[in-house]
Amino acid sequence: MKIVFYTEFLGTFCLVLGGCGSAVFSAAFPELGIGLLGVSIAFGLSIIAVAYSLGNISGAHLNPAVSLGLWAGGRFPAKELAPYIISQLLGALFGAAIIYIVGMGKPGFVVGDFAANGYDTHSPGQYDIISAFAIESVLTFIFLIVILGATDEQAPKGFAGLVIGLTLMLIHLISIPVTNTSVNPARSTCQAVFVGGWALSQLWLFWLAPIAGALLAGISYKYFKK
Repeated sequence: MKIVFYTEFLGTFCLVLGGCGSAVFSAAFPELGIGLLGVSIAFGLSIIAVAYSLGNISGAHLNPAVSLGLWAGGRFPAKELAPYIISQLLGALFGAAIIYIVGMGKPGFVVGDFAANGYDTHSPGQYDIISAFAIESVLTFIFLIVILGATDEQAPKGFAGLVIGLTLMLIHLISIPVTNTSVNPARSTCQAVFVGGWALSQLWLFWLAPIAGALLAGISYKYFKK
């Protein structure tokens, strides 16, 4: 069981390092041409890599909202929720710490927004709190429906990791301008810890909205399967 929780730690670490790392390092240089598309691809590729390497051990949830959504859908035991979520948070924090350490190696490095999630003046497109809550809850709902469907026993085998990764890529393409894309409380928490201030004060939304969307998706999918 310890190995399962370690893989959630390692997998979430890889997701944050791959996705948020691309946003902090590569997207900061327009001449590299990575931009919104590149960051979206990085998050999707990170999920695909972890799903096919560690997914057979822990399921590669990498996200408290995913674990809670799977539980609501009757696909995950309640007794494992706390250890999974703690492992995800610790892995995400470790990923953010590595990004911070690497960033500090550049003269003049400033933490700034550090790929944190936000709304109002801290939204990339200046979207308000209602827009942020709507996009985060709806897209997490869709993400969980895809995860539940792609991993269903009746789904084609071997494609779940690819489908889930591509879906996360699409989600980022839609919502980076709105919130910098969370749909994952662990990903939001780790960046907010290093930014502090405004990021921590707005963090509640990036727990509440994804979890609400995930729970609704889990309940809905279980109803669909009756």
